[in-house]
Amino acid sequence: MLLMSKRLLVLGFAAAMLAGCASRNDAPADLGDDDAFCKQNGVAVGSSEYVACRRDRDVQRSNSITRANRAQRNLGEYMMQNPSRP
Repeated sequence: MLLMSKRLLVLGFAAAMLAGCASRNDAPADLGDDDAFCKQNGVAVGSSEYVACRRDRDVQRSNSITRANRAQRNLGEYMMQNPSRP
């Protein structure tokens, strides 16, 4: 019984850790809705300005995700190189 409860605890912990990793590539919430942002700035849907606005927002989102991934990777490398520091 004790062995089974330990297994469940370890499994639950592993599932929680993996769930955190799964959400790492989600779009940042601070960018909001691209369509609403471009329309709010008076750009007509389908125009070349609208396409450029959406493209710029995609680039911003991609750069934000890249920065977050780089920061996570740097943290992991730091932790691997400095295991005795809290």
